[in-house]
Amino acid sequence: MRSGNNRNSSGGGSGSKGRGQQGGGQRRGQGAGGGKGTPRPEERRYDRPEWGGGENARPRPERRTGTGAGRSGGVGQIRPKGTAPSRPRELQARVEDAVRARHDKPAKPSTGSDLEGERLQKVLARAGMGSRRACEELIEQGRVMVNGEVVREQGKRVDAATDKIEVDGLTVATQSYLFFALNKPAGVVATMEDPDGRQCLGDYVNNRETRLFHVGRLDTETEGIILLTNHGELAHRLTHPKYGVKKTYLAAIQGPIPRDLGKQLAKGIELEDGWARADGFKVVQNVGKNYLVEVTLHEGRKHIVRRMLAEAGFPVEKLVRTQFGPIALGDQKSGWLRRLTNPEVGQLMKAVGL
Repeated sequence: MRSGNNRNSSGGGSGSKGRGQQGGGQRRGQGAGGGKGTPRPEERRYDRPEWGGGENARPRPERRTGTGAGRSGGVGQIRPKGTAPSRPRELQARVEDAVRARHDKPAKPSTGSDLEGERLQKVLARAGMGSRRACEELIEQGRVMVNGEVVREQGKRVDAATDKIEVDGLTVATQSYLFFALNKPAGVVATMEDPDGRQCLGDYVNNRETRLFHVGRLDTETEGIILLTNHGELAHRLTHPKYGVKKTYLAAIQGPIPRDLGKQLAKGIELEDGWARADGFKVVQNVGKNYLVEVTLHEGRKHIVRRMLAEAGFPVEKLVRTQFGPIALGDQKSGWLRRLTNPEVGQLMKAVGL
């Protein structure tokens, strides 16, 4: 009897265990198969009511809500199917509308201080004032002005097309302007094109992508400096008598010359198109009857120097323009073209108020 009871007990225990295993298998099978249990991630559907689902929406599965000791033995109760979700649909709708409005909101217009324009040191570096680090040092030293105000702030944004930028009091050409000085040889026509096929200024810059034009003119037989640029306003002011930009010439004449020749030229020589006055005159060299004189004037009429000296009784044998405003010819060889430096461009602009 004792052994039988033991057998029955063991059999019952094993039977219970078997039934328990079988039940657990069924539950696991249901969970894995996506029946009444929790679906696997790839089988989950997100068109539930709390996510704005339609007619195929299904509520969340039942879950246990606790009221006490939490995971470790707290008493909980199962929320039946079909009950209200933890987050009401109205609240979820408001959340979704807020998220959508935040992402659909148009971008705020940029302000001039943060996004518009370029950084000042970048503009200066592109204009040829040095590396960016060197330009930052210029700013730190207080040598840079924007629209008349000293700038010491690194990263300040400027508009290179409209803002006036100065370094050491000289305007910096920040736009895509070109400035050249050519030592024009004798016999070269002072035009960019010549219909007769003669050598002209355009032959010296025909490989430039940007169209250039000459500032003023020089007689065909006159040598010396002539400026080429694509800056129209600067060219206009450099040649307009109103701005008084002086040009200096060396003229070879035959003497002897009177001592008061300079006074005569300064007082004025009457020509067929009006009076012409020189701003300066001096004798540079004298060998026998050969004189080399320097004449400075701000007018730009045709053959003005030759006509003035000829009217005074001293025809010119050779004429060279050695300086145009602050730009000197120096030792630049005949026929050579060079690009003006940034300080030279700044001096030109300062001379005409740009």
